Amino acid sequence: MENIQQILDKLGLESQLTLEDIPQIDLYMDQVIQLFENTYSSAKRNDEEKVLTKTMINNYAKGKLFFPIKNKKYSKEHLILISLIYQLKGALSINDIKDSLFKINEKASMDHFELEHFYESYLHVVNKNIKRFNEDINAISKDVEEEIERLEDSDKKELEQILMISSLANMSNFYRRAAEKLVDELNLGQKKKEK
Repeated sequence: MENIQQILDKLGLESQLTLEDIPQIDLYMDQVIQLFENTYSSAKRNDEEKVLTKTMINNYAKGKLFFPIKNKKYSKEHLILISLIYQLKGALSINDIKDSLFKINEKASMDHFELEHFYESYLHVVNKNIKRFNEDINAISKDVEEEIERLEDSDKKELEQILMISSLANMSNFYRRAAEKLVDELNLGQKKKEK
């Protein structure tokens, strides 16, 4: 697939909210939205897509995806949690996200957890994942090209794209299902601790 590298370059995978990006002062909701728009705008599918809205933040708060805010301001810990929610929402349900972040929220709200260190580890893993993803996409692209060469059809370019889309969606489903199983195991472990 000729343009796969151009497509990869447009994904904005390196767009991440780093600890250095987060101000040392608490932010109001509009400031949070602006920070996320500035950080993740290159990762949007189109200009109409919103990275974060007031409704989303209010729904996350109502759903207890992060611990309560104080004085209508969001702390550094809240911003880290919202960033994790932003990344998780593309693959997991709101309930799965809540279950996944439950223990982190509990520890962070009681100051028993170095959330910044956890987030730093998360960002290191993300950087490794980006490299692995680029390698995997190129390998899948080669596999797709080989399969398409076997076909006797005049629309090979279009068929190649459709096969690539199908393959990527298939891989996405595999990863999502694995993540869901891990959420289920996490829930099981938490329920056993409660007994």
